[in-house]
Amino acid sequence: MSILLKQHVIENVLQYKMRGKVAYLGHVAASDAIQITYVKPYDLPSGKGYQRPVDTKRANDFALYLSKGDNSLFTPILLNAESKWDFVPYDKYRPSYGRLLCKEKASLMDGQHRLGGIKRYIQETNSEINIPFLALHYLDEDEEIQLFDTINTKAKGIGVSLSRYLRRHSDDLSWIATELILRNDSPFFNIGTITGKRNAGRHVTLQNLYRVLELLLKSTNVSNLTKEEKLMLCLFYFNGLKEIFSQEWMDYKEYRITHIVCLNALAISGSEIFSELVSVDKKQIDYIRITKYVKKIKKFDWSSNGNLKYIKGFSGSKTLASDLIAQMMPEKAD
Repeated sequence: MSILLKQHVIENVLQYKMRGKVAYLGHVAASDAIQITYVKPYDLPSGKGYQRPVDTKRANDFALYLSKGDNSLFTPILLNAESKWDFVPYDKYRPSYGRLLCKEKASLMDGQHRLGGIKRYIQETNSEINIPFLALHYLDEDEEIQLFDTINTKAKGIGVSLSRYLRRHSDDLSWIATELILRNDSPFFNIGTITGKRNAGRHVTLQNLYRVLELLLKSTNVSNLTKEEKLMLCLFYFNGLKEIFSQEWMDYKEYRITHIVCLNALAISGSEIFSELVSVDKKQIDYIRITKYVKKIKKFDWSSNGNLKYIKGFSGSKTLASDLIAQMMPEKAD
């Protein structure tokens, strides 16, 4: 499984130490990387395997990502050379810079799906790309399993909310959600969090708002507006709600209006209003009628111990939205 038919040489490699372990940094052609690495499956007879089968969808998604061009950057794959790779410096004046002599394959610890996607990409495009790698000179089998476990269980991703924030320049809804949290004239300014980490007073995440916007701005008439026009529409709608329910809006414990299940319900209701009051040709938005519709629910009970006490989930949001629409827009009621 780890046998190479012939020795492979990797040039321009840096050798260094990481926490007392010898490691190598470099890059290798994709076709070579496929040849000089192997995976230890979880059902290895020795009992020292740990890798799950490749998820074809994840690999295909990465291949698609690579097809986007020069902006498709990716992190190094992580290898255990198992002391089967020898480092040879180019000269005595640069003892940490040289070539690796690969006598056998290295164990691929992290990057299995990336390498699977890369393999598909180079096969379909008949091209070649360089793959960065970090190789540890030697880990015993237990150390290798422990490091794999740490990478895949202890290390956490950046979270969906922060990911939305990072995409704000390329995705309109991410931009609008970000603005709703960062602008001091927004009702979410004091209760929203960019990173997704909730704390006292800040209980609406960027991802929560993104989902709210998906529901609120889904009608065809609204989808044709610019992102700036959509933002103004959202600000007008939610500021109108906050103005009517000012106490409820800022008291998360006693009232549920800013709980996610209720914000989703308000978004579904708002979508119905926008669908009717935003003209197809985008030349007119009837803000006055939006205000009139919102004011029709000024006596709605948002208390946590009232009728909303047990409402939860998206089904609860849809049920609540039906009640709100019936009050705001009685002409639409059955």
